[in-house]
Amino acid sequence: MSATMKGFIAGAAAMLVLLIAIALLVILTGSYNVAASDRHNPVVGWALTTTMSNSVKSRAEDVGAVPEFTPAMISAGAGEYKAMCAHCHGGVGKGPAEWARTIRPQPPALAHAATEWSPQEVFWLVKHGVKMSAMPAFGPTHDDQTLWNIAAFVKTLPDLSEDEYAAFGAGHHGEKASTEGHGHGADAAHATGHAGGGSHD
Repeated sequence: MSATMKGFIAGAAAMLVLLIAIALLVILTGSYNVAASDRHNPVVGWALTTTMSNSVKSRAEDVGAVPEFTPAMISAGAGEYKAMCAHCHGGVGKGPAEWARTIRPQPPALAHAATEWSPQEVFWLVKHGVKMSAMPAFGPTHDDQTLWNIAAFVKTLPDLSEDEYAAFGAGHHGEKASTEGHGHGADAAHATGHAGGGSHD
């Protein structure tokens, strides 16, 4: 091995040790501010968002075939979405609940962001949630059919008008969503500390 190669390896090893030492210093001293009222450092935000996105994409490949999304599935998913998801992710022409606006990472507005995720990825996110965020895993408490219904509605969101969105569940489930959904979301945020895939800003 040449002297140049040895020097390169030694330098790389020294840099690795330095980076590990810096990481341990940050972890052990608590110097990084974890308050949700403070935005992430841009580098940390990029690292967390990129890691989450790539993790979901790689694991969603195992979900299997996507069922044909029927009007009945979309309608059923609308009720579940308004009860379980809208308080954090908003709707069409409707923002998230006020308390959800300071969640870090901020939950994405799915009326727009749904175009960035495949049906398998949406299903995976709803079923498994996201660590170190307020996105809970609904898989342990809901069957796959319910989760596919939600995925079907989420993928439909970007194509809906405000009136079409409001019409789903109007008069029964939608009204329950405005009361029960808030409590459910608040409990989830408190318990896990989102998605679902928001930007770690």
